[in-house]
Amino acid sequence: MAVDEKVWGFFQEHLGYTDEEMDLFRKDPKNEDILSKAPELLNKTIVAEVVQSQGCNSQHKVGDKFTFDGAGNLITKLNPDRVCVYAMNAFASCVFVANELFYAGADPNQMRFKRVGCFDVGVRCGGWGNIVMELRMEDRPPQAG
Repeated sequence: MAVDEKVWGFFQEHLGYTDEEMDLFRKDPKNEDILSKAPELLNKTIVAEVVQSQGCNSQHKVGDKFTFDGAGNLITKLNPDRVCVYAMNAFASCVFVANELFYAGADPNQMRFKRVGCFDVGVRCGGWGNIVMELRMEDRPPQAG
C-alpha cells in the first residue's frame, strides 16, 4: 500500500530527519510497509499484566497492568504510579515481538512465549522478589470527547 506524501512529511518532521536522512529512510522498503500499517496499529493497545507476584519491592501485584500504545510507548496515565524498570526491561522484547508479528500480518496474541519475569530470582534463590507478566494486544478503546 502506497504511503501518502503527507505521511512521509509528518514522519520527517516527527523524527527530525534532514532531507538526506529522509531519502535514506524512504529507500528502505520496510519503512513504507510499516507506515502503511501504522493507522491500524494506532488503534491497538499493548498490555503487560502481572499474573504472579511475590516479594516485589515496587509493590506490583497480580492484576496490575502496564499499558502501551500500539507503537510501544508507555501511556503513563494508564499505569501504576511506580513502574519498576526491571519489569519494563523484561517485557520490552515481547512488545517488540508483538509489533513484528503485527507488521507481518500475524496475530500478536498467538505469540507462543508471551510471559516474562523480572530478573530478580526471588527470596528462595537469593533475591528479593519476582513478578511474571503476560503480554497481549487489544483494540484501543474509543477516545472520549
